[in-house]
Amino acid sequence: MASHKFCDGIKRRDFIAFGAATGFGLGLNLPGYLQRAAAGQIDEKNARGRAGIFIRLAGGPTHMDTFDLKPDAPDTHRGEFNPIKTNVPGIEICEHMPRLAQCADKFAILRGVSHSLGAHGLGSEYLNTGNRPIPSLEFPTYGSVVAREMVAPRDIPPFVAIPNFGQGSGYMSVEYGPFSTGASPKPGQRMDIRGLALTNGVKLEDIDRRQNLLNKFDNAFGKVEEEDKLLQGLDKFSQRTYEMLRSERTRTAFDLSKESASITSMFTQDDFAQSCLLATRLVEAGVRFVTIQIGGWDTHQDNFNKLKDTNLPKLDGGLAGLFNALHAKGLLDSTSVMVSGEFGRTPKINQRGGRDHYPRAMFCLLAGGGMKGGQVIGASNDLGTGPADDVGISPDNVAASFYHSLGIDHTKEYNTPSGRPVMIVRYGKVIKELFA
Repeated sequence: MASHKFCDGIKRRDFIAFGAATGFGLGLNLPGYLQRAAAGQIDEKNARGRAGIFIRLAGGPTHMDTFDLKPDAPDTHRGEFNPIKTNVPGIEICEHMPRLAQCADKFAILRGVSHSLGAHGLGSEYLNTGNRPIPSLEFPTYGSVVAREMVAPRDIPPFVAIPNFGQGSGYMSVEYGPFSTGASPKPGQRMDIRGLALTNGVKLEDIDRRQNLLNKFDNAFGKVEEEDKLLQGLDKFSQRTYEMLRSERTRTAFDLSKESASITSMFTQDDFAQSCLLATRLVEAGVRFVTIQIGGWDTHQDNFNKLKDTNLPKLDGGLAGLFNALHAKGLLDSTSVMVSGEFGRTPKINQRGGRDHYPRAMFCLLAGGGMKGGQVIGASNDLGTGPADDVGISPDNVAASFYHSLGIDHTKEYNTPSGRPVMIVRYGKVIKELFA
């Protein structure tokens, strides 16, 4: 996907690099990535979601021109777009998302989601973790927590980011960070992922010979290894690297040419839609968590042309394909999906035909994992300037609900490297209407 420059001068890829430098735990090389601890425990009895997908709308999408239109507001606020009916009576969304309108029964719209952090970095940290940022601690993102809590097959990565992600394991260290693809998939093609692809004429037989040599070395120095935990760890993770390199399941999961025509036809041909298609294949193969980024939402000027010509058609084609494909594969009920930016945008249109940062009102979408689709939860007021009840839905509550759908207790405590106990989500409460 293309790199997007936010209004504060930070490019998306620079923000990612900043995350790596400050310990967010980004895409690792394969052996380093596999140096992660054993999975924890989840509430298997109550969990519906067995995997999760988080879609980040980088830059902050406008709520007023997408899922929370105000057709009766004055021209200074309402914008150029009209609402259209969906396949759920009483629910309307933007006219430039006709595909999503036809599958609105598969996702819930949260309106009046509200917070007070209007900077890209801080807002992203909040919405990507469910915890309001504090200077003394970096919180792990959803994928890192899931990678720690859920067991994944040994021959496939538990947490994949397409193409990469600006945050990761936080205080849990890089061991639980995402395995980044580094690129977006192309229609009908296999992705050659660095660390997984066999290149430069290397064959599986070459890998086998190398592994046999390593096994002989291990046997010769077995006693030393028994006394050295670092060597034991290196051997264990090298073994898993070997298993993934040999894994037909892993190679097939990243190969879009293996997908059926009936599923492929549900998606448009752009990079975001193809990333959504790849996410369904990864979840189907046993990956526990996938993140996808689609940028370009920082629309301080020319908001309406950017949305109708580029952003909304992409979002419509990718998200509708994702929901419909998961449903067709029988995976929607067992896959928890969350869609969010870092904030909304100003209800009042500025003099450049754009909308500015506005955390007081935004939207989130939630689907699958036992969460009830075809409903709107919460509301913003008549001008879209804030929650209708002056309280709204906090990002903490959204995160707590997302974790709940995955059977993860958001009040569970982890210990930081210094021994400090910290809840997964400190202040969140589950939104009961999602599970009614």
